[in-house]
Amino acid sequence: MARLNLKAVEERVTPLARRETYDREFIFDLLLAYGKPKGNVTRLRNGSLNVAAEPDREVAQKNVVYFRETDRQPLAGVEELRTSPDVVRYNPRFVIATDYDELVAVDMKTGENKVFPIRDIDKHFTFFLPWAGMEKAQYTSEAHADVKAAERMGKLFDELLQANPELIDEQHGRHALNVFFTRLLFCFFAEDTGIFDDGQFTTAVGSHTQSDGSDVQEFLTDLFDALDAEKPEDKASYLSAFPYVNGRLFEVTSQHLVPAFTKSARGLLLDLGALDWSEINPDIFGSMFQAIVTPGNRSDLGQHYTSVPNILKTIEPLFLDELKEQFDAGFNSVGRLEKLLERIGAIKVFDPACGSGNFLVIAYKELRRLEHAILERLADLSPKHQVLYAVSKIDVENFYGLEIDDFAVEVAVLSLWLAKHQMNAEYKEKFKVSIPLIPLRESGQINQGNSLMADWAETCPNGGNEEIYVLGNPPYLGSRNQTAKHKRDLASITANYKSLDYVSGWVIKGADYIRGTIARLAFVTTNSITQGEQVALLWPRVLGAELEISYAYTSFPWSNKARNSAGVTCVVVSLRNKSSEVRYLYTNEFRLQVNSINAYLAAGPMVWLVRRRNPLSPQMPRLGYGSMPNDGGNLILTDSEKDQLVERRPQVRQYIKGYCGSDEFVKGKTRWCLLIADEQLEQAYKIPELADRLDRVKEHRLKSTEKSTNALASTPNRFYYFAHADSDSLIVPSISSERRVYIPIGYVGSDVIGSNKALVMTETNFWAFALTTSLMHMVWMRSVSGRLESRYQYSNTIVYNNFPVPELSGPTMEQLTVAALRVLDVREYHCEKTLAELYDPDKMPDDLRAAHSDVDALVDSIYSKRGYETDEERLSDLFAMYEEMTAAERAAKRSKK
Repeated sequence: MARLNLKAVEERVTPLARRETYDREFIFDLLLAYGKPKGNVTRLRNGSLNVAAEPDREVAQKNVVYFRETDRQPLAGVEELRTSPDVVRYNPRFVIATDYDELVAVDMKTGENKVFPIRDIDKHFTFFLPWAGMEKAQYTSEAHADVKAAERMGKLFDELLQANPELIDEQHGRHALNVFFTRLLFCFFAEDTGIFDDGQFTTAVGSHTQSDGSDVQEFLTDLFDALDAEKPEDKASYLSAFPYVNGRLFEVTSQHLVPAFTKSARGLLLDLGALDWSEINPDIFGSMFQAIVTPGNRSDLGQHYTSVPNILKTIEPLFLDELKEQFDAGFNSVGRLEKLLERIGAIKVFDPACGSGNFLVIAYKELRRLEHAILERLADLSPKHQVLYAVSKIDVENFYGLEIDDFAVEVAVLSLWLAKHQMNAEYKEKFKVSIPLIPLRESGQINQGNSLMADWAETCPNGGNEEIYVLGNPPYLGSRNQTAKHKRDLASITANYKSLDYVSGWVIKGADYIRGTIARLAFVTTNSITQGEQVALLWPRVLGAELEISYAYTSFPWSNKARNSAGVTCVVVSLRNKSSEVRYLYTNEFRLQVNSINAYLAAGPMVWLVRRRNPLSPQMPRLGYGSMPNDGGNLILTDSEKDQLVERRPQVRQYIKGYCGSDEFVKGKTRWCLLIADEQLEQAYKIPELADRLDRVKEHRLKSTEKSTNALASTPNRFYYFAHADSDSLIVPSISSERRVYIPIGYVGSDVIGSNKALVMTETNFWAFALTTSLMHMVWMRSVSGRLESRYQYSNTIVYNNFPVPELSGPTMEQLTVAALRVLDVREYHCEKTLAELYDPDKMPDDLRAAHSDVDALVDSIYSKRGYETDEERLSDLFAMYEEMTAAERAAKRSKK
């Protein structure tokens, strides 16, 4: 069935809140309300699809839901379910427990939870929207503990910098202050999570220092020395209750100095201690903390860290899904579970741009949770596994990172420690066995260095047969935003560095690292490396003859829990050596199993689109750039300039034409240009205002460093490039909003000059208009075009000229013409509105939408008699046709030779 929108889901959920009584039917009706197939729900209801361990009180569907009826507190029921082997095995998106009075639900992907009366289900219906294919863009409020803690850390950081001005400019001093803050973070976390006694650190500072802060520096220096002392006799008596920490965090060196405190700084320190640090997520806080201490990044607090759902888009398909499938397959076999346990203990995870370590932290946590589920299941199956020891097979030393920022390296190490402690706490809660965090023995394999210049094999040795997963979110930086240093980094890797995004360096090095091994890779990157000219520049070098794209997430908006999160559109791309294993393409709506994935992240053959001078399909008219004046603005007139000039000199009217680019065409603006023929030039010079403008054009062109521009200085009346015909012309905006389903294209009259800020077709072929405005063409455009920020950047050489069109018969052209004229007629009904208004997806008139749907259906029928259900199917056929047409084109050229 068709996907439901937000209002449709709300309308379907609302009746569930009006029931007199509630029973087991509630969960089935709830799933139906979100558009789950009736057949699946029926099978779930009769038990044939129910995989629950206790089907008399539970309903479970793999990847969808695990629902439990309970007589106890629903919150306790959910907590028991959340980490149970069955939930890990079946990976439901939501876990729900209810006594039919109160309902408790957990989103297993985001960690978000809800507790509410079941009769208020309509007030909380948005929580379950992922069932309807609508992911959540923001998972928690701005008042999240991580943001609050980071902001307060920032205030203390600023106060200490002011009190210690010698630390501001000295690299050594700034590093010492950074390390000091990592120590503080550990102490705050330790006293709220059982590593220290409850409140031990903050109480000690508050009880043993003067209120003016004068002796805080000395006290903290002694305290940190005590935390590095293994023997109690090596500590001051008033610090003897503090445990030995070790792990390089509190080692005594000349670089690890404690700054001097003021009264205000001491107060801020104690205020920080009053927060509940047990709620801090190390995967999030590390990135925010890094922003606090990095000059210039404070305003972007947490903006660029990768959210847990986006990290899971790399981790789950890369290795976690397959491990859970192995867990499911061996659920009743002691031997297979033991083998799986050994396997996950040997896995290595490597992030070559690890930042503060959030990818490594989430990967570590997910492997620990799987380990816990395996151990719990083994204890159910075998008496010998019922005695558990204070040890985990998931070793922090198997988590590798490279990071250029030395402070981020320290935060990444700390984040792994904190994550380990959190998972030890889950282990204790589940198995009643404590795994002590301290003394710290492991610190991970996090190294400082320039990832693009480093030998990755030195950081994470790859012997070829080791199970290594390379993942992360490398820095993006478009080619125009790179410094000379960035260019040098890329130049050391590839000859095509000038036009590539910075992230391409990691993709290339990652491909080389896994080539010829069983290692695999998955990166979150900007979608720009899978669009436009970058594809042909990058991907032949990346894939070569050995590698393939094993799975990919098509474009999705960046989102995380921070305020003002970065407005970036991303993809996830995974690489492996060629294999017979399945390949998956993930979209906003579906997970599709496909035969191949090309570099445009479409299900189709591996092709590279290059600039093409003429249309691939010979029947298609030529589409070129509009007219470029290159005049310093002197041949162009605004409305007021035109009106004033005509009022003073009515005879200039003969030289004035309309002038239209993308902005004017879409937004209904007007501009004008002077179009003076060579034979009119002498007469035009007799008009002072025109003579002045022509002289300024000449002056502008003479100043240019381009010879071709200089050459036109003697003919200032001429456009630098003129592409106009005395007929109606089709205008295709070169830049268009990504919100629009259709780029608003259309016609201007012969008295209007199309500017170089648009693309122009001077042949009035309405059937070509129908093809170009069709959904088929829009899908192609969205896949292969470049982007300007997030907006579509339409190119004739990449998008239009490479667009494959079947040979059209005369009757088909007639049908397309009729459909095209209907679209243009409907626009005329709404002539009071601009194209920007007409093509706003939230305001598009129904009759215009219907006219476009008719065009879409007709064009679809030209490409396929079976019709299309998804855009992915359209793209698959388009790329297959492109491959076929270009192969025929090459064969024809060879035969001519």
